[in-house]
Amino acid sequence: MKATMFKKRSKEVGLPPGTLVHVGRKKVDKIKISVIDYSRTKFSEKEAKSVEECFRFRDTSTVTWINIDGVHDADIIRKIGTHFGIHPLVLEDIMNTTQRPKLEDFGSYLYFVIRMARPEQKTGEEKFEQISLIMGKNFIISFLEDVGDVFDPVRERIRRGKGRIRQMKSDYLAYSLLDAIVDSYFVVLENLGEEIEILEEEVLSTPLPPTVAHIHRLKKEMIFLRKSVWPLREVISGLERLECPLITSATNVFLKDVYDHIIQVIDAVETYRDMLSGMLDIYLSSVSNRMNEVMKVLTIIATIFIPLTFLAGVYGMNFKFMPEIEWRWGYFLILGIMIAAAGIMVALFRKKRWL
Repeated sequence: MKATMFKKRSKEVGLPPGTLVHVGRKKVDKIKISVIDYSRTKFSEKEAKSVEECFRFRDTSTVTWINIDGVHDADIIRKIGTHFGIHPLVLEDIMNTTQRPKLEDFGSYLYFVIRMARPEQKTGEEKFEQISLIMGKNFIISFLEDVGDVFDPVRERIRRGKGRIRQMKSDYLAYSLLDAIVDSYFVVLENLGEEIEILEEEVLSTPLPPTVAHIHRLKKEMIFLRKSVWPLREVISGLERLECPLITSATNVFLKDVYDHIIQVIDAVETYRDMLSGMLDIYLSSVSNRMNEVMKVLTIIATIFIPLTFLAGVYGMNFKFMPEIEWRWGYFLILGIMIAAAGIMVALFRKKRWL
């Protein structure tokens, strides 16, 4: 798990609104800027060496996607905001990686905050990352915390001119990015589903102390997923109802499909949460039952030895006048009584189904 439940925001305390301060963990050393510019007949892709190279794409007739990996450099964020006319409070939110997913309409552009979840290649654990999107008339600016995302299928469709993406405006590109983020949740949920199935078998067969830690880790990941997906539902729902000239009716139809996918993701997250809660109860019940079985066996053994201990204690007293002590067969008689008592008690326990 690469996200933390709470992030420190003490650096913002006492600062005026709109102050650009990075909140969160710095995940890249140098900010990387890539630019994709396209139309129905044209396409170009390059990595910008400086932020100034992006300025000329503000008012072009083509659609431009500017992707920025890394949000810790206040100077670059400020230059982008100044040139593209982005509100200082939006720039502040971009650098603050603790934002709740949301949608804000500023008239000439829309601002999205979304959380992306994807499995990390090295460890296989789920990685959560905040993505900020600025959607203008002919441009999209995406801000990511780290290098790497789930947008490669979108880039490939743009490069090859497949589908309708090269024929549509920036709103369809925004839809495509949102759809890629939502689809990435399905990949994460598939991996978690397989892990939960294996864990369920483990809980039922051999519940061990590490099993509890595994359950709690998965429950924590479900909390992060829920915190990311539920607000995203509000974002897409608000985008559908938004009366904004930047969103065309043709794209609005596709947004309904994204909304349906989000509902499916939410249902899966809630199902997995219930399963994990049930598994924790099953684990505790299994451990309790095993403890009860152990205590039952120990109790039966102790109960069997109580009369035997009594007999051994009586005949272990060294009184002078004990007739059986000087009797030739006394030892064997006492042993026989002990064996008979133990046998009778075992038979009685079996009859009562205690054994």
